[in-house]
Amino acid sequence: MILITGGMGFIGLHTARRFLDAGEDVVITRYNAWREPNFIKEEYGKRVHVERVDITSAHEVIDLVRKHKVTGIVHLAVPGLAALSAAEDYRVNMQGLINILEAGRLNEVKRISLASSVAIYGSLPGGPFTEDAYLPMEAGGNPTEVFKKSFELLGQHYATRTGMDIVSLRIGGIYGPLYHSMANLPSRMCHAAVKGEETDLSSARGGTPFEEDGGDSCYVKDCALGIQLVHMAEKLEHKVYNVSGGQSVTNGDILAAVKKVIPDAKITLQSGRGPRWRPNTYCDLTRIREELGYEPKFNIDSAIADYIGWLRSNSQ
Repeated sequence: MILITGGMGFIGLHTARRFLDAGEDVVITRYNAWREPNFIKEEYGKRVHVERVDITSAHEVIDLVRKHKVTGIVHLAVPGLAALSAAEDYRVNMQGLINILEAGRLNEVKRISLASSVAIYGSLPGGPFTEDAYLPMEAGGNPTEVFKKSFELLGQHYATRTGMDIVSLRIGGIYGPLYHSMANLPSRMCHAAVKGEETDLSSARGGTPFEEDGGDSCYVKDCALGIQLVHMAEKLEHKVYNVSGGQSVTNGDILAAVKKVIPDAKITLQSGRGPRWRPNTYCDLTRIREELGYEPKFNIDSAIADYIGWLRSNSQ
């Protein structure tokens, strides 16, 4: 049985589906959210067990792992960006982390996979981003960069002290079905195009995005595949893996992909590059590809087409 914290979330539900397809039953945690997407809802109460859990409560987490005889944990749970005060953000992230690690230790869980992020490369001048790159200790203004760097260090320290198998997954920029915060550009474009709305992107950080800016974009189904391959590997040669699309996708590429499906999409971008442009801002996949055979199944065109198809068939 695999425990997926934050399993009722966007990445969590797709990851749960992927584990089911690989033959593993799962228990997914929720706090307030409840979702029943058509690709997994029929398994609720059968191969998918849903539990409401506060991960900052040590006894709730430990009892959950013991109750379901959990053999592996994928820790995806995270507070929403800017949803909490600075102190609460710290408490939920860090208390949740130690509770997951300790629950795994007490119940002799085989492996814990911690969700990290491409954001940890945010202080580098450019890519491609490799797992062995030296990362500055700067905090910056991105809370994801801060907490994920901390998670990786603390997770490996805990592994050294306890002998546990703990791996970090540096997840790229994810988009696709069930994404709801509208913080990333692919989702905003796809939702607007499907609704036939004229899109105002000027509210984005830095104003209307530039055509040549971009980064590592990974379709959520590919992300779920990568997580499952790393977590279920019999043996891992490393403690950190990039899980992403493996190529830099520009904002112009995204718009072009949208217009291949919906030619009259009313979306405009600024031409050229913005002041925060960096070269080759994508995660190198050599490690996960050579060790585990991971290969993204979607490029930007097929991913956007699949996403728009899903939006057309599912009310948002």
